[in-house]
Amino acid sequence: MPPREGDWTLSYGANGVDPAADFTFGTIASGYYLLEPYEITYADNDAGDIPMPQEDGARLGQDYRGQATITFEVGVDTVDDAATQHERHGANLGAVSTMVQAWDGGSVRRRFATPAVLRTTQGGRARRFFGRPRKIAPAGSKLTRQGYTPVVATFVCVDSTAYDDVEQKIPVGLVPPDHYGLVGPLTTPLTMTRESEGKVAGDFIVGGTKPAWPVITIYGPIANPVCELVGHWKAGLDTTLGVGERVVIDTRPWARTVLRNGGASVAGLLTRGTPRLKDMRLPLGRQDFVLRGTDASGTAHMTVAWRDAHAYL
Repeated sequence: MPPREGDWTLSYGANGVDPAADFTFGTIASGYYLLEPYEITYADNDAGDIPMPQEDGARLGQDYRGQATITFEVGVDTVDDAATQHERHGANLGAVSTMVQAWDGGSVRRRFATPAVLRTTQGGRARRFFGRPRKIAPAGSKLTRQGYTPVVATFVCVDSTAYDDVEQKIPVGLVPPDHYGLVGPLTTPLTMTRESEGKVAGDFIVGGTKPAWPVITIYGPIANPVCELVGHWKAGLDTTLGVGERVVIDTRPWARTVLRNGGASVAGLLTRGTPRLKDMRLPLGRQDFVLRGTDASGTAHMTVAWRDAHAYL
């Protein structure tokens, strides 16, 4: 379920003795309400401009966008949680401790390339950001003894993109290598469908405002599989997958892996001509995926998953 309108939820998994988090804040109902609207700050471009030799101006280079930072001013309110000042004070210290613990992020900050997830619903649009909780500053004051403490906290994203909370996923069957065109006998009307969806196999639409990052999973048995985004790029693997085996090509910035059966990396088996993972994005609009390879059983297939990406919420 997406967060309630106006709520934000920070979550990540446990790691050893470091606990997981599933912390919700943002509205009065949560007990941790925003004192000011959230602020999303985008980093300046890392400009690749090069000064022109012996003349004015510069030659424009390749620019790169840094990370976005989301800042929250939160009121931690336990005024109505107890009848006495002493009890309200204790309840407030406990509530602030809960938020600080969630923002500690011990189970993710000690794991390379592992992000936390920050989800929200704003204006009916359910979105998520990938990154890590960073700075947190409770402003202890006389009000704390009355059951209220303001807290400033930041979340630093891995990029400058907001992603759909709902993941899109399509199945794609194997294209037979030895037959092309139509094979009779034929009946009219002629249709090509994907089961239960009424679409041409591999056909899908990428929404949002920015190209999306796909996660491609190829299932055996298949030899020398090739995944093609028609008109854009092809990714091939010089390997054979047996029955029950799979390879996952994860192009997302915080992953960038090619794993066999969820374990060993097989990035070295990508064929020549396969683009770098950072270049395997999905353009906006209607697209088509094709899976090719050798499979006598006819059961090989792949799935393509992605989240529509947005420049802002």
